[in-house]
Amino acid sequence: MTKAYDDSNWREEMKAYTTSRYNLDLLEHGPKSLSQSWMMGALHNKWKKMKGYKDPEPPNVASSLSEFYKKQEGIENGS
Repeated sequence: MTKAYDDSNWREEMKAYTTSRYNLDLLEHGPKSLSQSWMMGALHNKWKKMKGYKDPEPPNVASSLSEFYKKQEGIENGS
């Protein structure tokens, strides 16, 4: 999957928008635990929102129960 934007330097860019020591330390040294990685993900999403980047919509994979039953009937009948 290719991205429509370059986020290779997002940590450096994000440092200019935060004054929290915790966030600055996290951006400089990276996450050391699961909760820190969640926070890092939140910071990355905040950066994407500030820059105006949007993730593509996921495909619609919904189906109805009636479609399932029709498919099952076709399999059972051998067609």
